[in-house]
Amino acid sequence: MRIVFTALVASLFIANCLAQSVQSPKTATTYRNPVIAGDFADPSVIRVGNTYYAVGTSSEWGPAYPIYTSTDLVNWTYMGPVFQTPPAWTMGSYWAPELFYRNGTYFVYYTARRKSDKRSYIGVASTRDLRKGFTDHGLLIEWTSEAIDAFVIEDQGKLYITWKAYGLDKGKLIELLGAELSDNGLKVTGKATTLLTADPNNWEGGGLEGQAIFKHGRYFYMTYSGNACCGARCNYQVGLARVEKLQGPWEKYAGNPVLVSNSAWKCPGHGTVVTTPDNRYFYLHHAYNGIDFTSVGRQGVLSELVWNDKTQWPSFRYGTTTPVTAESPLGASQSSVTSLSVDFKNANADAPWVWDVSLPKPTFTVKEGQLQLANTASNPIGSFLGLVVKRGTYTFSASIKPKADVLQSICLYGDAANGLGLGARKGALELWQVKDGVRTVLETTTIPETAPLVNLQVHTGAGQFYTFSYGVDSVPNQLLKANPLYGSFVPRWDRAPRIGVSVSGTQNERSLIQSIKMNY
Repeated sequence: MRIVFTALVASLFIANCLAQSVQSPKTATTYRNPVIAGDFADPSVIRVGNTYYAVGTSSEWGPAYPIYTSTDLVNWTYMGPVFQTPPAWTMGSYWAPELFYRNGTYFVYYTARRKSDKRSYIGVASTRDLRKGFTDHGLLIEWTSEAIDAFVIEDQGKLYITWKAYGLDKGKLIELLGAELSDNGLKVTGKATTLLTADPNNWEGGGLEGQAIFKHGRYFYMTYSGNACCGARCNYQVGLARVEKLQGPWEKYAGNPVLVSNSAWKCPGHGTVVTTPDNRYFYLHHAYNGIDFTSVGRQGVLSELVWNDKTQWPSFRYGTTTPVTAESPLGASQSSVTSLSVDFKNANADAPWVWDVSLPKPTFTVKEGQLQLANTASNPIGSFLGLVVKRGTYTFSASIKPKADVLQSICLYGDAANGLGLGARKGALELWQVKDGVRTVLETTTIPETAPLVNLQVHTGAGQFYTFSYGVDSVPNQLLKANPLYGSFVPRWDRAPRIGVSVSGTQNERSLIQSIKMNY
């Protein structure tokens, strides 16, 4: 019995050590996913010298396509957007931008919905300085009912573009297509050919998209994604394919899918592969956090690829799921998500605001020590400015000077027809909900007419239930009776809500917001 017990203990010890070595390396500097926190789907990453740049989907949020930069792949800094003002031909669905660098010029091949017919197609823009934004060159690929998810690669001095086609064409299987580009990258010159076709009888049947191509040895390799990308019922997964010549025929890996969901990270997929100077391969892609899920959105996560010299196929170093903890690419320590505090009395006070791009851009300024946001919207929520939520557990607050003619709210905003908020006007507070376009006042509370300031606050854990409170003068924060509010209806299908401030009431009247705080 003692021998059996000793063997059992030894085997458990060895198994535990192996599990730690796979999921939580202890002998090297590590990072934790996500590496780009918050709603950052479909990331595209490139390395120029020793600097990395990544751009991602903004969907219906403006400004369009956020850009981040890093020197180590685990600490990322927001640089700004690709477009402050959306291209004139577009109206929304700002999806899957792909960065490409060549001869001192940065290109972005982006998906957007066209105003004239509301179909999604691919455009192209370029710049020589990422911090100055991009110049749009207009529509590049129009293909039947839909062309999305561009990816560009150079081979022997020639440029090739690939994309997803037939996603909305009834009776036709989804395909990944490719064609040659002009030398300046701004025009398709070659005939479209098929790279891959979705297999309706396996996990690809729900979709085939998000392809990225990279070279290793004599093969070109492709990562691609399939099934449902988004929302609470997503089942996204990643597959591999390879070929010796780009034109094909491509060979799908027999062991697909190679990256799937687990309880920590759900629905992984749609990313690109980048190499480090020491020739390690990393896949920057998106996945939903298992706890925060749709309340935070598809976040930027990093998974390492390693090579099998015998089969000449790559695999993910930490198994078939997104690692929680992994060895840092360049030995860099990872910084934690930081809170935000903005006092608008300070010179140059600013915040990384986002807004609903389906509506006219909000009119706002910082003046006389206050954020003055004008009510120019006609929807039930009003004009809104928001922040990207980095974690599902947070407290957001705003210090507001009440006015009689405008309701100034802290607000969780999904779109113009879905949100939760607590607003202040002279003498009163209003806890409200807008669901499917119907506005409901959940609770009203009186406050002194003479109150110079009111502090509005919302707290949430894992982005499910929201607890609103307020403070007036020196009185401690008071909870609203209707708390907590269930916010599961606020996230939209392909994007997470934003937290921020809104104004409604008399048209063109402005808010008087003195400060905001976001604590994680």
